[in-house]
Amino acid sequence: MLLMLSLTSCYRERTAARLHDVAVVDTQLVVDDTLAIALTRQQQDSLTFARTHHYSENFNFVVRADSMSLIRQEPEEWINGMIIDSFVVKRGVPMVVADIRFLANDPVDSVWIQLATEDYQFGWVHESDMLRQVDPDDPISQFISTFSDSHIIVSLAVFVLIAIAYLLRKHWRRNNKIVHFNDIPSFYPTALALNVASSATFYASIQMFAPDKWREFYFHPSLNPFSQPLLLGLFLASVWLMLILAIASADEALRYLHFEGAVAYLLNLGAVCALCYIVFSIFTLYYIGYPLLIFYFWWAIRKRKL
Repeated sequence: MLLMLSLTSCYRERTAARLHDVAVVDTQLVVDDTLAIALTRQQQDSLTFARTHHYSENFNFVVRADSMSLIRQEPEEWINGMIIDSFVVKRGVPMVVADIRFLANDPVDSVWIQLATEDYQFGWVHESDMLRQVDPDDPISQFISTFSDSHIIVSLAVFVLIAIAYLLRKHWRRNNKIVHFNDIPSFYPTALALNVASSATFYASIQMFAPDKWREFYFHPSLNPFSQPLLLGLFLASVWLMLILAIASADEALRYLHFEGAVAYLLNLGAVCALCYIVFSIFTLYYIGYPLLIFYFWWAIRKRKL
């Protein structure tokens, strides 16, 4: 508990992450309904862009794709079909937003972003192209991006199904302990699986019904539930609860089983939790996850009573 409290307390709040506390009214910046600061037109546009796009100048990105192409010339030259030169930025290279330009006559994307690399190369790219190929330069954002990738989810689903089938076949033959079926006399493993299912459903619900809040969290993440809006705070609290229940489940497994049996049981529990994450995070997008979650709670609790 002390370790988890220390992890949440070490959060350093970024200035850009507090844009929800300010508002642009006419030509003034209003902070917490008390302080008003006069703004130029350029400053107004910059703040409006930061609020709607969740990043602005001096924001740090890192290339997620294998490579990304940037043009050296001005965007107007590309629009007018002039000869341009480009260079390629490799995967994993950090970049910073140097400038943002709006071109209404661009048929592809009216927003152009100028990026600067660590070796002082400057290049322009459409915002839509950039966002498909970069992640914010934050480990939490990169973790979210990785586990939101459809290819990763499909591969993980296939692996988890094979692992569960193998473990169930092996354990039933030996009459070993299996979560939800031949379970140990502790509610913690069941609570962990139910919490993972609930968190996955909540995660998908936020993406569906509050995508702007989730996008803000993606660009400005934190492990501290008290630094986020209510919905995101509840989701982060469920993630911390997941860690607590995982530790409790491991402790209970080692208490009731010998070491080899406990390891096998925890592997089975991990596979079940992974399957819960995949099923409920995907099915909730089609509204099937909500009745499925109710049924899962009823079935799991009923199995514990039996």
